[in-house]
Amino acid sequence: MQSATSLADPRPTVADFHRVNRGGGLFSESISQWLGAVFALVAQRLGLRPTALTITNLVLGLATSVTVVALAGPVAAGDVPAWLVGLLALIGWQVAYSLDCADGQLARVTGQGSAAGARVDVLCDVAAQIALVAALAATAVAQEPTTPTWLVAAFAGTWMVNLVTSVMQAGPNAASMVTSTSLPVRLVKLVRDYGAVIFVAALVLAVAPALALWVMIAFTIVNGGFLLASIAFSARASLH
Repeated sequence: MQSATSLADPRPTVADFHRVNRGGGLFSESISQWLGAVFALVAQRLGLRPTALTITNLVLGLATSVTVVALAGPVAAGDVPAWLVGLLALIGWQVAYSLDCADGQLARVTGQGSAAGARVDVLCDVAAQIALVAALAATAVAQEPTTPTWLVAAFAGTWMVNLVTSVMQAGPNAASMVTSTSLPVRLVKLVRDYGAVIFVAALVLAVAPALALWVMIAFTIVNGGFLLASIAFSARASLH
């Protein structure tokens, strides 16, 4: 079954694809979703299905993170320039995320969405983010070998809070703790905008990989705090 958009215009434009994006935050909507719309348009012209973009996102994301892990030691030893690894991470992670934005846009505009496709999308997101966490943790440990094991575990565990709550927001029982869409609020929410997060992570890898430990600490605090706030918000709502 075709969507209303595809019925009205058999050759949708980049703007048509971007119009059906699912947000993600100020950075994602301004950059990642637009790049995703371009990828979706190209895929539509080539006759590709959304899952092809999903798998490409996974392969590229994994390849980028594995490379960062493999080069974490050489970068710490000064054998490989940090800027080169950071640039690779910046391009690889951002393009992979834009492909993740594109698969949903393509599915909605062309009417190719399915429950199976949505499951593949979420599972690939989980796999890609596990690899990203491993890349950041490997860099932090390579730069600071005394990094506490418990911190690495806490960082890895709390990182998934963002993904889980994002999936929950798509259901019929979705609710938001902060509904304001004002610019100051959206700027604050950049700490949970995946596009902005991976941009900052790549920038740290390129300019100051020694700060990877503090990136881990910062996101552990942010994501852990958001988890506790979400539990309190949902518990309070359930009692009313």
